[in-house]
Amino acid sequence: QVQLVESGGGSVQAGGSLKLSCVVSGITADSYTLGWFRQVPGKGRQRVSCMGDRDNDKFYDDSVRGRFTISRDNSKKTVWLQMDSLKEEDTGVYLCAAYLGTVQEMCRMYASDAWGQGTLVTVSS
Repeated sequence: QVQLVESGGGSVQAGGSLKLSCVVSGITADSYTLGWFRQVPGKGRQRVSCMGDRDNDKFYDDSVRGRFTISRDNSKKTVWLQMDSLKEEDTGVYLCAAYLGTVQEMCRMYASDAWGQGTLVTVSS
């Protein structure tokens, strides 16, 4: 059974930074996509960023491109989301997801095989 555990959320003022982490366990596939989504009250689930096995296989939503950076360590089965220049509209519960398909499928079609419980990020003015 695949499990994902997020950490690193918290409260920060606009313009600040946070770094989220997600540790994956129970996955046996050699290749898989990891991604970050956020749940915003009244707006549903939004994609943030997705990443494949290779460093150049990444997707960013337009709303975070240039401010957020996704990275992963396959040996540690960990994915991170560095969030800089945070805005109030970045507030939400950030969920980590794993998918056995492609980055495009995960981030454009919201495909996933497993989700974490989420970590809350609150950005205030």
